[in-house]
Amino acid sequence: MKSRIVKKAMLFVRWTLGLFFGSSILAVVLLKFVPVYFTPLMFIRLAQQDEMKLSHTWVPLSEMSPQMPLAVMGSEDAKFRDHWGFDFEAIGKAAAHNREHPERPRHGASTITQQTAKNVFLWPGRSWVRKGLEAYFTVLIELFWSKDRIMEVYLNSIETGPGIYGVEAVAQEHFGCPASKLTKEQCALIAATLPNPLRMSSKSPSQYVLKRQRQILHEMKYLSR
Repeated sequence: MKSRIVKKAMLFVRWTLGLFFGSSILAVVLLKFVPVYFTPLMFIRLAQQDEMKLSHTWVPLSEMSPQMPLAVMGSEDAKFRDHWGFDFEAIGKAAAHNREHPERPRHGASTITQQTAKNVFLWPGRSWVRKGLEAYFTVLIELFWSKDRIMEVYLNSIETGPGIYGVEAVAQEHFGCPASKLTKEQCALIAATLPNPLRMSSKSPSQYVLKRQRQILHEMKYLSR
């Protein structure tokens, strides 16, 4: 009797794991070609809002300012074109900082690919389960998508303000132009708010955001070479 229960449990586990791996790989392959119109974060934010707002318009990477990828790489992930989803040097530095200065705000080391995995397939949080799933989807994305596709999905899915998602929506709402017409300075300003777009605004930037903008513009000079 006991062995029968164990066999059934093992069969259930195998089927569950098979279903998870099969469906997740299929989803990643499908989204290599299909635009991402909605993400879990969009629905989570809608549930949190008093006045519901969801501003999001998908545009191809070719219809964005070429300065926008440089700006987010300068802000978030300078080695994006060179790594396979994880920047182990940045992870080591962040871990050392967080260990040596526990009283200060924690440093993160998530790459653009990791953030894309979180934005498209997962939910916000710091649990080990979510971080493990993020690593799994990061590997799949790097395996099946090109770097341009990763950047395209990232720039279309990032939160860029309260109820605003993607570069096209924030360009229209904050600068009154399409993403293709964003200037280098505007791209850097958008990228400067990405650590916390609910508190930092590219429409009404604080002195801190303007300082970050200047730093990102400096980094962009080296990335464009």
